[in-house]
Amino acid sequence: MTDDAKTAESILVVDVGNTNICLGVQDGRHLRASWRIRTDPGQTQDEFFVTLAQLMETHTVQSEGIQGAVVASVVPPLLDVVVGSIRRRLDVPVLTVGPGLKTGITIRMDNPREVGADRIVNAVAAVELCPSGAVVVDLGTATTFDCVSPDGEYLGGIIAPGLNISAEALVRRTAKLPEVTITRPDRAIGKNTESSMQSGIFYGYVALIDGLVDRIREELEFDPVIIATGGHSAALASASRTISRVEPGLTLLGLALIWEKNRD
Repeated sequence: MTDDAKTAESILVVDVGNTNICLGVQDGRHLRASWRIRTDPGQTQDEFFVTLAQLMETHTVQSEGIQGAVVASVVPPLLDVVVGSIRRRLDVPVLTVGPGLKTGITIRMDNPREVGADRIVNAVAAVELCPSGAVVVDLGTATTFDCVSPDGEYLGGIIAPGLNISAEALVRRTAKLPEVTITRPDRAIGKNTESSMQSGIFYGYVALIDGLVDRIREELEFDPVIIATGGHSAALASASRTISRVEPGLTLLGLALIWEKNRD
């Protein structure tokens, strides 16, 4: 299959996460448009249908140009809502990431069905971008580390609390600490409560990332590329000594690749 053939099809790609739903239109492997909306587990199909229509109309994305869709979801109640809305709006084939779908990777886990759809999709993209092996650090609701071998195997990973969850817990479980904006402070040693909290949250997560990557590298038999994705990936990567690549659209690319592998 030539690159020209791959870019001929436009598909809708949707990643339903615990905090946000990320949507995009992929022209082959080129991300033409993307949107991020808040996840609402109680959202109805009619509500999502209206949101999808408004997003496409606002960004002048024509329904007639979309040939298919791929959906990954870690929020079970929303899977049927999203898939049903896409079929109503676009009337195209919709693939859902799960058992039986071709991914091109082998999952080396005790129970492969336990691995979240988003983590599998990220692994598919990592294999494409880094054939020599990679670790994907996804900074979402949870912070996950997913290891992919040069042979295209998903080797396992690590799950840690997400940055926002930790920051919210700190405020909720203490009587006098305020909510703060998560940003990179100029210094590690804070001179007031706000800057001290920002340092602990931001540099604490940088240390978590670098420390866990060091441990992962000790256990792997190859030198992986460390890819960061997710909401805070660019900011944290700027202070990390281990992250070498930032790919904000990694999950959407992975969904597009899965479409390619399953469209025949």
